[in-house]
Amino acid sequence: MPLLREPLLAAARSPRLRSVAERSRLTRPVVDRFVAGPTEPEALKVTHALLDAGLWVTLDFLGEDTTSREQAEATVSAYVSILSELGAHGVADRAEVSVKLSAIGQSLPGDGQRIALDGARTICAAAAAAGTTVTLDMEDHTATDSTLAIVTELRQDFEWVGTVLQAYLRRTEGDCRDLAGAGSRVRICKGAYAEPESVAFTGDAVDESYVRCLNVLMAGDGYPMIATHDPAMIAAAHTAIVEHGRTSGTFEFQMLFGVRPDEQRAIAAEGHRMRVYVPYGDEWYGYFMRRLAERPANLTFFLRSLTSKK
Repeated sequence: MPLLREPLLAAARSPRLRSVAERSRLTRPVVDRFVAGPTEPEALKVTHALLDAGLWVTLDFLGEDTTSREQAEATVSAYVSILSELGAHGVADRAEVSVKLSAIGQSLPGDGQRIALDGARTICAAAAAAGTTVTLDMEDHTATDSTLAIVTELRQDFEWVGTVLQAYLRRTEGDCRDLAGAGSRVRICKGAYAEPESVAFTGDAVDESYVRCLNVLMAGDGYPMIATHDPAMIAAAHTAIVEHGRTSGTFEFQMLFGVRPDEQRAIAAEGHRMRVYVPYGDEWYGYFMRRLAERPANLTFFLRSLTSKK
């Protein structure tokens, strides 16, 4: 499967293949199941349906590795718009947004860090006005320090800003200890980027790290967000909930839109907060191909998901 990574990345960059994929009826089941749609109204429609089913939501406006300041500003505007709608529809108490800093200028040359910080601050102000929160997504390991620095800056004014930590990075258990304090919101996931062994665990060591990190967060005073579809990690989370005396509302589970929806509803039915990560926007092709390239084993997983509702 690792041999698939470069072809998938090449496919993600190919305008011709993108055009073919976007016109093909064969891609529609993928788009319709895993992406809410290209527009804000479609994202809001999916959001309402999930909320009506007793689930919570975090919305991701698709787009990564922004190459211009104008593109970054357009992404910020898209977030401000949908946050305003969440507030107007009275659902901001159960729906937030997730933001990739690379989508709002983090990797731009020169002032990228400042542009991303300013954009994130604008989004956070819109979230505060709507009555909801923002979680900053984590990308490859080279952006970890930059992302955590921006989180630290933002928390001076918006203490509820969440961040993501990836258990497959060797540094993450330490980061969990640093971020397990009161008021801290941390989404712990395994991680899906291709990383060198010098900075990342592989194989079973990733699961072992995930459990250690989860327990550090559960033992702390913050708000852990348990992002996983892995039944073994879900079971480990249930054990940690009991061992650390966690009560409903002091943590949440998270899963991707379209992945294991039956399990999502089952977790919610147990009385736990279950938040669904809902991507939307017309950049779905690059998003999906990069997800496959980051972890080519996902190819089998997603194809299997197309024929299974569990």
